Amino acid sequence: HVVETGGGLVQPGGSLEIVCWAVGRIYSVWDMAWYRQGSGQSRELVAFTDSTGNKKYASSVEGRFAVSRDNNKKTVTLQMGGLKPEDTAVYYCNVNGYGFEGEFDVWGQGTQVTVSS
Repeated sequence: HVVETGGGLVQPGGSLEIVCWAVGRIYSVWDMAWYRQGSGQSRELVAFTDSTGNKKYASSVEGRFAVSRDNNKKTVTLQMGGLKPEDTAVYYCNVNGYGFEGEFDVWGQGTQVTVSS
C-alpha cells in the first residue's frame, strides 16, 4: 500500500510539499503519480513519473509543480509552488509495480491541500 504525508492549509502564492511512500514487500516500482480531486470535480492527473525518469504534468501546474522520486526509498514527492485557490483539492498518490504478491496498482488515502487567504 501507499502512505501520504504533507498537505494542509497554505496562502495563495505559497509552497507545499507532499510525499508518498510505497510500503510492503515490493520488488520494483514502475509508475508513480499524483492525482487530485476538487470538490464536485472528477479526479485528474497532476504529475507522473515512470521508472526511467520520464515526467509529465497537467498543463494547469506546469512550471509551478515538480515531481521527483527516490527509487531506493520508494517515494514520490510533489513540490508545489505558486499555489492558487484552484489547486485546492484532495491529492492522491498512485503507484504500480511488482511485489511479493505479484503486480500491484494502489492508491493512497488522499491528503487535503487547501489554498486560501
